[in-house]
Parts: sequence; structure tokens; C-alpha cells
Amino acid sequence: MKQKEILLFGATGQIGRNLIRKLSKSNFKITAVTRNIHTAGIKLKTQANPGYLQLIELKNFDFNKVDALVKNCSICINLVGILYEKKKNHFQLIHTDLPDMLSTLAKKYKIEKFIHLSALGIEKATDSNYALSKLNGEKKIFHNFKNSVILRPSIVYSVDDKFSTNFMTFLSRLPVMPLYYNGDTKFRPIHVIDLVDIICEMIYKKENYSLLECIGPDVLSFKDILNILLEAIDKKRLLIPLPLALARISAKILQLLPRPILTEDQLRLLKYDNIESGLYKTNFDVGLKSSRRFKTEINKYSYNWKSGGQFSNQNRRVKLND
Repeated sequence: MKQKEILLFGATGQIGRNLIRKLSKSNFKITAVTRNIHTAGIKLKTQANPGYLQLIELKNFDFNKVDALVKNCSICINLVGILYEKKKNHFQLIHTDLPDMLSTLAKKYKIEKFIHLSALGIEKATDSNYALSKLNGEKKIFHNFKNSVILRPSIVYSVDDKFSTNFMTFLSRLPVMPLYYNGDTKFRPIHVIDLVDIICEMIYKKENYSLLECIGPDVLSFKDILNILLEAIDKKRLLIPLPLALARISAKILQLLPRPILTEDQLRLLKYDNIESGLYKTNFDVGLKSSRRFKTEINKYSYNWKSGGQFSNQNRRVKLND
């Protein structure tokens, strides 16, 4: 049996690193595409056994270079995504043009499967450039290549994420945290390991689920999430609903930062729940249950933001024993 060749775009993020680790254990040969091979090498080379991982530097998505890579793969996986634009039309380039190119080449070379990571909660968010670029990318994929699987996850979290870790940093330093839209926006956070398991199942399964919504076991509002994080780091903070006019002003200011905490586009996106739509199957519907609960997993690494750090739990146990 010929060894499957996996071509992976977006390898250096939390999902990519965990996926490489799992695929290499199953003896897949992986070609990981990265924009900077030197910085990526530090993160990725330890994730796979020698001979199972090849790193390719590709700073721009040059058609001819991408063509040569897709030509030699069995399965192409695209995890590339951005949360804010550094340049005009950057959403379109990353979320629409790149998936369009990859799915076109997948059809050209008749590869086994193209797996694309999109996002949950984008269908109703037609006033968000992020959501529109994601939706347009999905349309291109469906049009170009029938053996495609689009995965729409809710918030993906882990110790390596930029969601729970950033918010625990803010909550540990700021006395007040604003609530946008009263903190009512709902999410179905999914742990990175559960999502990686789903991606791997899509590789193994012969049947194609053209679009699958990937959700965790908990339904949590934004306010619920902040309260869980506060409890995990042993902090008490004021959570104050911010009027929409003030929220828009703050977003205008915050999006000017080199790494924006909040942008106007993200503020618009926060109006919409990030949960299953009811229009498509979820991972639970096809027997792929995500069992890791948000509160339990957060408590495994929240000590980094507690007073006393890694010794905080130990100190607590000593006090209880006394």
C-alpha cells in the first residue's frame, strides 16, 4: 500500500502542530508549507519522526510553486486563516483566492481529497468582511472540486491558542473587562485535540461530508467564558456591558495596534452566535464526539496566570492539609 502524501498549509499554528504530531505517528508523510522555514523549523521539526516531515518555504502563493506541490500529494489540507487584515483585500487573498487555487489544482491532478478549514457562524454575518471572504472561499471550493471537505469549527482552544490565553492575560492585568453585546454571544468551544481527531477521521473515511460543523460539548456565552477563565485564575473582575457606540469607538482605536485586540469587523462578527446552524451535520451527528469540556481543559493550564504560577495549586493543597 502506497504511503499517503499529505500537503499541509498553515502548519505552524496550534492546529497544524498538533495535526503533524498525530499524522506522523500514523506513518503519513507530510509536506508542511510555511512562510519562514527558520522560525517554523523550531516549532515543527520536533513534532514528527525523522523522514516523515518536509518543510517547504513559500512566502507568496505563487501558482507554479503551489502547482508543483499539489501535483505530488494524495491529500491537501488547508488550515490557513487570519483574524484581521494587515493589508487591503488580505481576507480575500487568504480566505477566497488561496482555497480557490488549491481546489482548482486538486481537480487538475485528481488528488484523493481536499480538506479545508473554514469557520462557524459566518452564514448570517454578511456585514463582516471576514465572514464574506470565508463564504466566498467555500463557494469556490464547492464549484471546483467535488472531493472536498469543509470543516467549520467554533472557537478552537488549547494552551497554545490566542483566545483563552490572551483573555487570561487581560483578566489578570485589567480591573475591568468590557462585554460586547452584553456578553450574550454563544459559542461551542472545541479543544484542538478533538478538532485534530475530526480532521484525521476525514482523511480515513471514504465517504465525503461536504460540509461539517465542528463543535465542542458546551454551549457558552461570551460572559460564561470570561467567568470560567476568572474562576480558573482565581481573579475577580468587573464585567461591564459596553454600549455599542462606545464599542465601535474602542474598536476603531484598538484596530490601529500592530496586533489588534479588536477590530470593527470583529465587533460586527460578535453579533452572531458561533454555534451550529442546524443546516448541516455536526461532528456529533456523524459519530465524532468531542468530549473535552472547556472548564476542565482550561484548569489544566490556567496556573500560568495565577498568583504563584505553577506553584499555586501546590500552595493551595498545603493550606488545605493544614
